[in-house]
Amino acid sequence: MELNQRKELFSKAYVRAVAAVAGCSVNQPEDDYDSTDLRIKARSIEGAISYPQLDLQLKCTSKYVLDAECIRYPLILKNYNDLRINCQIPRILVLVVVPENVTDWIQQSEQEMLITSCAYWVSLRGLPVTQNIKSVTVEFPRSNLFTVKAIESMMQRISQGGFP
Repeated sequence: MELNQRKELFSKAYVRAVAAVAGCSVNQPEDDYDSTDLRIKARSIEGAISYPQLDLQLKCTSKYVLDAECIRYPLILKNYNDLRINCQIPRILVLVVVPENVTDWIQQSEQEMLITSCAYWVSLRGLPVTQNIKSVTVEFPRSNLFTVKAIESMMQRISQGGFP
């Protein structure tokens, strides 16, 4: 299987694992024409919206720019434009960072399976139109880890009528 296909499947599995622990279901749209790879749905939460949902655009990379505050990733312009608009179901971009060598992505034993990667998220909602013609460098705050707690917090905010 080609490396980009492995990255796509791995990023979906990563999100599904985190969402499962958070008690959320994950669905995959039939097509990706609007930059939505997966949709997370929470169980009923008290709030203005009973069953909050969140759409995700997934990217997986071993090549990125990392500094003390953020990770920079070049996002193609179509995805940037799709993710910055106001939608009924909020959208976020999730970046799964993996080691260069595919065999290092997971380590397994009888006691555990260790995923040796990390994921970050960012909302591009409301960002301005850009004059770029191919891509936009997106900054993921290093504090925005895509974790069980992050999903729970995002779903709580969405259930109150807010945004991720």
